[in-house]
Amino acid sequence: MDLAFFGLTSEITPQYRSNLFTQIHEIVFHGQGGYDWGTVYNMPIWLRKFTYHKLKEYYDKQNSQNNEDLGSQTQKVKDGKIELPSHFKGQTGKRAPKY
Repeated sequence: MDLAFFGLTSEITPQYRSNLFTQIHEIVFHGQGGYDWGTVYNMPIWLRKFTYHKLKEYYDKQNSQNNEDLGSQTQKVKDGKIELPSHFKGQTGKRAPKY
């Protein structure tokens, strides 16, 4: 029997709950202590979605920057152009300790 009113049907409810709890988990986990579960659960929907998307943007941007850095390091290794770290530059051998 179909329901005669608008609302969540039994087919959509598990998907909706899963999305809700996934959003809450992501905000609490990636918010680095800035949010607790109860606060996020009781947030207005528009604010929770806004917060979720801002966190997602931040971590996607950070991830792409890390991938670019890793790609440039990998290319240097393939090209055989490995640079010494700055603290090794200018040191040609072991120095005797000065007492």
